[in-house]
Amino acid sequence: MKSVISTKNAPGAIGPYSQGIAVGNLVFTSGQLGLDPATGAFPEGGVAAQARQSLTNVKAVLEAAGSGMDKVVKTVVFLKDMNDFAAMNAVYAEFFPEGGYPARSAVEVARLPKDALVEIEAVAHL
Repeated sequence: MKSVISTKNAPGAIGPYSQGIAVGNLVFTSGQLGLDPATGAFPEGGVAAQARQSLTNVKAVLEAAGSGMDKVVKTVVFLKDMNDFAAMNAVYAEFFPEGGYPARSAVEVARLPKDALVEIEAVAHL
């Protein structure tokens, strides 16, 4: 059985999808842009600020499901520009304990919703 995950602590979906889905002992987050859920705007500060907010949003969805960042097993990072990888990576490392990093893919994409610089999704266990 699957459960829809929803929280006011992350931006609402901007299309026909859920913030997250829990099924079995796993939770899957939709890709999270770096939008501030209170304002609907991107923070100032470029890709680092957007990555921090994106991961904060991922964390909020996971917590709403009863999981957390320490339970993430896989992430996918979508970057508008792979030249921003190092800046994103520095912020990313703040959210995961050393030695317990999840598996990850990172790809450059032509364009993201709302012209975001980064979008991050995660899979975690409950």
